[in-house]
Amino acid sequence: MNLPALDLEGMLTFTLSPWELMLRGTVMFWFLLLIFRFVLRRDMGDVGVSDFLFVVILGDAAQNAMIGDGTSTLDGMVLIGTLVAWNFGLDWLGYRVPAVERFVSGSRICLVRHGRLQRRALRREYITEEDVMAKLREEGLERLDQVKLMNLETDGQISVVKVRDV
Repeated sequence: MNLPALDLEGMLTFTLSPWELMLRGTVMFWFLLLIFRFVLRRDMGDVGVSDFLFVVILGDAAQNAMIGDGTSTLDGMVLIGTLVAWNFGLDWLGYRVPAVERFVSGSRICLVRHGRLQRRALRREYITEEDVMAKLREEGLERLDQVKLMNLETDGQISVVKVRDV
């Protein structure tokens, strides 16, 4: 059995300019951030099969746009380093600048206030009344009037604040 020769030189040389790789990575990072922030809907804190499939396909498509004709290990390392730097930079900046944090993470959305469904918010987030009632049952509640607040948090989870008995 003959194995192909190991091409160390090909692995450790650039096939694209590092600047082009950083620019491609930057453009795709911001494009994907905007898609995930503004286009993809939050779904009660769970990722459905179609959502997962979409992310996988999106990742594959983005990879082709980011790496182009780049094939070497160094090309991949520069691209990954660029994406990590943007991710770290946004986390750092979001920690220090509230406006950046709001842009990147969004804000929580009130679904129920004082026992009343906030129908506009439910429609905007594609959350049905049955979804809300299922969450209430998970929390051990039976009726909307037992809810002071129910919010869709920035991480996609639903939080419930119960009405206190006097």
